Parts: sequence; structure tokens; C-alpha cells
Amino acid sequence: MAVEPSGEVTETLSSSWIRPSCWFSWRPTSMAKLAQAERRILQAFLRKTHDTKYVTLPKAQHRLWTLSIDHKDNETIKGKVPLVLVHGMGGGVGLWAQNLGPLSENRPLYAFDVLGFGRSSRPNFNSKPEIAEQEFVESIEEWRKQMNIEKMILLGHSLGAYISSSYSLQYPDRVKHLVLVDAWGFPEKPPGDQQRQIPLWIKAIATVIKPFNPLAVLRVAGPLGPGLVRRFRPDLQDKFADTLEDDTIFDYIYHCNAQTPSGETAFKTLNTSFGWAKNPMIHRLPDLRKDVPLTLVYGSKSWVDNATGYHIKYLRNESFVDVAVVRGAGHHVYADKPDPFNKLVQRICDAVDNDTNPKPLKFRESFRTSSESSTHTSKTISESKSSKSLVVEETPDNEDKENIPTQVL
Repeated sequence: MAVEPSGEVTETLSSSWIRPSCWFSWRPTSMAKLAQAERRILQAFLRKTHDTKYVTLPKAQHRLWTLSIDHKDNETIKGKVPLVLVHGMGGGVGLWAQNLGPLSENRPLYAFDVLGFGRSSRPNFNSKPEIAEQEFVESIEEWRKQMNIEKMILLGHSLGAYISSSYSLQYPDRVKHLVLVDAWGFPEKPPGDQQRQIPLWIKAIATVIKPFNPLAVLRVAGPLGPGLVRRFRPDLQDKFADTLEDDTIFDYIYHCNAQTPSGETAFKTLNTSFGWAKNPMIHRLPDLRKDVPLTLVYGSKSWVDNATGYHIKYLRNESFVDVAVVRGAGHHVYADKPDPFNKLVQRICDAVDNDTNPKPLKFRESFRTSSESSTHTSKTISESKSSKSLVVEETPDNEDKENIPTQVL
């Protein structure tokens, strides 16, 4: 470092001080710190013997960080159809902490950090949405081959549900049941005159940040980044508070997303303004092979509109489609209400073992306007939140029972 006799730093140092590389070095993160946070979460929640390793994908030599509970010593359980978990935007295997144990009781279970996220490789995705989506899909197919999984129950959350849907469309032979949890990227962006009126100041902010990745603020904030996670997402700690009383979950989320953006950049490529998918799945999932069962799970308090699930059921009326709403859960259904979520998924898995479709729980529904039909068509879906009040409750055993497409758990 050169210093002038007067003690002033030279221009060379001053210019280097404002270079992006110096600012980004402020980020108090590393893959080692991410690994430590993940380890603390798994040690707190997962009492079962499990294996974690990198699985190398042959074509591009990318690596997917993978957690396995495969019951190698139990031939009966080992032979059952495995459950594969695909996390959403900004997540990783650690967020499944409350689900890994219960969901692996009677079958092999696998969870991996999606390509570009968590501890997995962070490649430069293609800037074309169709190709970027295909890169996600092919990473799952390569991973499946390397893991010697013939068929699987594929469960994806949010962005992971979008990717899992795309995978199932291309590789239906490998999917015994597709479970989509609060899926992102399904509805079509409505015409401008039908969209909610968005305040001008929000539009202005959206215009300013449009060139940047969704979580760029965590990286630009440097040492303030961890505090931003605590400040803006205090609910995260509540989801795991019964077992984790410290800041471990905040640390995990921060280190997952303060690394070099990759999957995050691909997510930005896949969506348009205000988070709408450029290639909505609502137009594509009806082409899913008819014999692939589908369950859509939503949180009753989520920002994701579950009317899309009913629309898909209507469009796939010759296939098995079930819609389940978990009462009191938000977008992160699996963490908000882990017990009912785990029971629902276990019931789906048990049905796969028996080579049947899970039977919906039996409810009755009542509407304010009883003369209106309860058939979920395109028209009734769009009106469901404004003109009807859906009340779902269990039907007593001594009353007539009728299967309704909705489950509220």
C-alpha cells in the first residue's frame, strides 16, 4: 500500500477501495459457514442415520449436495418407492429438517440442493428461459441416474414445484406421484386492466431493482446482510423455535443466499415483472401423462392462490388430481405446519406402495348462495374468493359422505 509523505492514501488505493471485488469481500460468508449452519440444523432435528455427499453429474461435472436416508439394512423398506424432495427459491436441504425424519420412516428419502443453490455447484445458467429451465431438469435426471433411482415420488416446493412439473412432463416414466407444494409459476400473468392496482412507488422501486437479482441486497449489504435476514424474516425463527432457540436458521438462510448467485439468476431469467413466470405451467401441466397422479398442496394463509389447483383439476379431469389446503400454513407449508403436512405426504406415499391413489378425506362444503353449483369450472374458479365463502369441515360418520376435491387439514 503506497502512502504519500503527508499520510494520505494514494489514488491507486482509493480507486481499488470502491471496486466491486472489495465490497463483495465484505460478505461474512463462505461455503464452510453454510456447511456448519446446515450441520447444526440436521443435528438438532434428524436423529436417523443419514448420509450426505456430493453427487457429480457426468455431462457438465456439476455437483449436487445430497442427503440420503436409504435404509440399507432393511430390505423391505429399501425396496419401497423413494421420496425425493426439491426445495424452492433460496432454500436448501436444511429447510426440510422437520420433515426428513417422519417422511423417511417407511421408505428411502432423498433431498438435494437444487443446482445453483445451497451447497451445490453454482454454474452460469443460460439467459434464455427455456434453456435455463432445461438445465434444471437435466440436472435432476442426471442425478437420478447417478443415484440409481428407477422411479420416485417427486415432491417440489415453490420454484422446486415448477422444476418438478417440468421434469415430470419430460420424464413421466420416472414419477409415480407428483406432489406440488405451494407451486410458483403456474398462473398466467393477467392483462394489465385486470391486474391489481400497484402503487406508483412500488413500480418505481421495481424498475430500479429490475436489473439485479432478487436477493442482491444481501450481498451488497456486506456485514449488514445477516441482520437483514433477521429483520425482514423474523417468522423464520418461529417455524423452528421448538428445537432451535438460537440464530442457526437465520445463519443458514443467509449463507445459502449470500454466496455467488446462480440459481437465483436462473430464477430471474424464468420470471417476468412482479414474479410471473414467462412460461406459465398452467398451460403445460394438462399435458402431463394421464396416468401420473398429481396432488397440489397449499397453505391457507399463503400468497399463492389455490384456485390454480382447482383449475388444473378441471383441465385434467381424466386423471387423478387432488387439492389439499393446510389450515393455518403460509407459503412454507412444510415448516409452518409440519405435522399435518407430513401426515398428508405419508398417506400419498402409502397409496403409492399399494399401487393406488390416495383417497381424499371426506368433507362437506357449504356456500353462502346454495343455489350456485359447486363444480369448479374456469368461471367459478375466478369468482371463488369474491362471491363464495367456502367452509370445509369433517362429515360426521352418521351423515351421508361425498368426496370433495378439497382437503383442509
